[in-house]
Amino acid sequence: MQRQGVMTASRWPGWLNAAVLLVASWIAIAALTLQVRPDAEVVAVAFPPWWDARQAVLAAASANAAIVRTTALPSLMIVRPDGRDGIRRLQAAGVWLAMDPQAVAACISR
Repeated sequence: MQRQGVMTASRWPGWLNAAVLLVASWIAIAALTLQVRPDAEVVAVAFPPWWDARQAVLAAASANAAIVRTTALPSLMIVRPDGRDGIRRLQAAGVWLAMDPQAVAACISR
């Protein structure tokens, strides 16, 4: 008796496993490298990318953060948060990500 049947099970390609592992490890390394130190006086903050410079400055000012430096990207800037809960206030004002400015210094210079 001859078997007749076509296997139509969908398998994802082997290279996709490696790609998923590469992306996951890149995210883990970036998260560990870019996190803000507890004693940091200044932080790099990223607002939503569709915000212009005016919106980002107003949001930082509403969180009582002093703007230390702007970058080539209007939604990314270096600020000095006010007080211990400054990062929380910045996040409430719209910050997506707070990073150590020394870790991203080469990427954000004009």
